[in-house]
Amino acid sequence: MAAYYNEIDPYAAQWLRNLIDDGHITTGDVDERSIEDVFPSDLSGYTQCHFFAGIGVWSYALRICGWPEDIPVWTGSCPCQPFSSAGKGLAFADERHLWPAWNHLIVKHKPQTIFGEQVASQDGYAWLDLVQTDLEAAGYSFGPVVLPAAGFGAPHGRHRIFFVADSDIKG
Repeated sequence: MAAYYNEIDPYAAQWLRNLIDDGHITTGDVDERSIEDVFPSDLSGYTQCHFFAGIGVWSYALRICGWPEDIPVWTGSCPCQPFSSAGKGLAFADERHLWPAWNHLIVKHKPQTIFGEQVASQDGYAWLDLVQTDLEAAGYSFGPVVLPAAGFGAPHGRHRIFFVADSDIKG
């Protein structure tokens, strides 16, 4: 029962290690490779897999919500810059559009439950259409919701698209 954290930024990766050491997030391994360099076989034996892990918010959120650490789950917050007004406006042409790499791992590994999020913008909704289409084609039920950060105590209304995908596929 261990978690896999994929985070390319060395500073954030060290934060993950510190949070693991302090017991704030699920015990696990931190992989600093690009998701494009991760193979499905690298993920064998992990109960939780967190991609684009940042500082472990998904692991922490699952823990405080009571998600049992022995129930398999994958999470990911793909880079938002390609789809955000703060980015270059390249959307799917941006090299940071990494959904195809994550989707490859999902299709090969077939996790039961997946949680993810993306910026709620016109391009973010186009991204969501792609993600929903890909996951439904892989046999998942899919449900999104848009929520503002202010609804969770943040001093701004930055809206995000959150989704869950679930399947009876056994990995």
